[in-house]
Amino acid sequence: MKREGRQHGMVRTYRNSPSPWSSKLSDKKFNKFDTPPAAGLFTKVPSKPTNHSKFTGKCRKPRCTGCHLLPSCKSKDKTKEYHKVKSHDRAAFEFAGFSATAILDHLATHDDEVFWNVRHHLKRLNKPPVKTIKSPDGDIIDCVDIAHQPAFDHPLVKNHTIQMRPSFRPEGVVSGESDVVSAVKESRSVSQLWHLNGRCQEGTIPIRRTKRSDILRASSIERFGKKKKKSSPTNPRFRPPQTGQNYSNGHEYAAVYEEGGTYFGAKARINVWRPEIQQDNEFSLAQIWIVSGTPGEDIETVEVGWLVDPLLFGDNRTRLFTYWTADGYEETGCFNLLCEGFVQTSSKIALGATIYPLSGYGGSQYDITPLVWKDPGDGNWWLQIEDQVLGYWPFSLFSHLKDSATMIEWGGEIVDSRTGGQHTTTGMGSGHFPREGFGKASYFRNIQIVDGFNKLVEPTQLATFTSQSSCYDIRSGHGGAWKTYFYYGGPGRSPGCP
Repeated sequence: MKREGRQHGMVRTYRNSPSPWSSKLSDKKFNKFDTPPAAGLFTKVPSKPTNHSKFTGKCRKPRCTGCHLLPSCKSKDKTKEYHKVKSHDRAAFEFAGFSATAILDHLATHDDEVFWNVRHHLKRLNKPPVKTIKSPDGDIIDCVDIAHQPAFDHPLVKNHTIQMRPSFRPEGVVSGESDVVSAVKESRSVSQLWHLNGRCQEGTIPIRRTKRSDILRASSIERFGKKKKKSSPTNPRFRPPQTGQNYSNGHEYAAVYEEGGTYFGAKARINVWRPEIQQDNEFSLAQIWIVSGTPGEDIETVEVGWLVDPLLFGDNRTRLFTYWTADGYEETGCFNLLCEGFVQTSSKIALGATIYPLSGYGGSQYDITPLVWKDPGDGNWWLQIEDQVLGYWPFSLFSHLKDSATMIEWGGEIVDSRTGGQHTTTGMGSGHFPREGFGKASYFRNIQIVDGFNKLVEPTQLATFTSQSSCYDIRSGHGGAWKTYFYYGGPGRSPGCP
């Protein structure tokens, strides 16, 4: 009889090293053997062949009363590729559904505490689905009962009654609205890629399923789904410095903003692209910021736009996103539904899902139209994409935004990791400078704010700023069907941006 694996007298072993994921700092061995590991992976153990004649136990199959009577049971368990960890004890139960190879590969780099913590976090995020849809890009979209979504795990929202629709919409919003644009500057609204394979039914919401690999890419389980903490005591983006001044943490911006009043929402049509990302720890986005609070202390925001972030999503696809924070990106808030907070009501749009189709250089142009406003009736901050009301951030999450916003921003942001001491080649927007214009440079158009009378109006005190105009620039304008607009972006490192 041919022997394999343990029957040959060798087993695969690993050493567990200290990890930022684990509170156990001492190395330990999962198995102790008398002989040292060969090449760090295999250890010799006493070789004892096993076969039918030697077997005296039971295989534990539900209908198998004794393997000496039903050898087919144990034969099935010995076939190649069949071995899975069984769920007959606590540890085995926790590993159910994982192949032996996946478990060993995981244990090679992380200890058992990390494994259980990640698994527990996945159970919190991935609620039991009513229906599952596999997107062409590989994403799994779970249609989850609306009452079981992650938002209701938050202590401030636990006893919250779902508001299925806003009490009021801003004046000027028309269901199914479309802007009339010239034939020269025609653009189209986008959909999401998973729609090609199905839709979620009413009473459920689509949630992009989080994978174990998504969490393991983060710096820690606690920071998964969150933006990086700011290293400087004052976030310079909320106190715009002179053009050319350096920004903390490698963040660079090209944006317009309005401040000095009280604001109750904002809207824009945002051109959608797929910029190149140089390093996996970098990202590029285009978004609207609704901001209140004291800069550097307790900034509160709600945010929406599109994002390319390999670290968060594991690929370079352009995805719809939301974000919120109630403490300047320190502990509260997260992207999409990756923590408690945002309450989704729509069954049609999945946060974090791939946007499709995308704009092409010199080709068709596509955009999304997010609108965020504070409902004067229920006090919540509502989100609408195109003509679809997506959900809301409950006012109970905030202190300052419970009343109003003090600043609105529209624009692009990238992270530059300065690899090799050079500026990144990660693109912002389309990756081309504003001077190239429509079809080549990315834009925001039909920019509006929601005033104290719950009306959509054009901003009157709009200002612009850039981190380094030689790397990413911005040009604003006004007129025609686009009304208030700007082009922005750039390629990053270039002859003018070393």
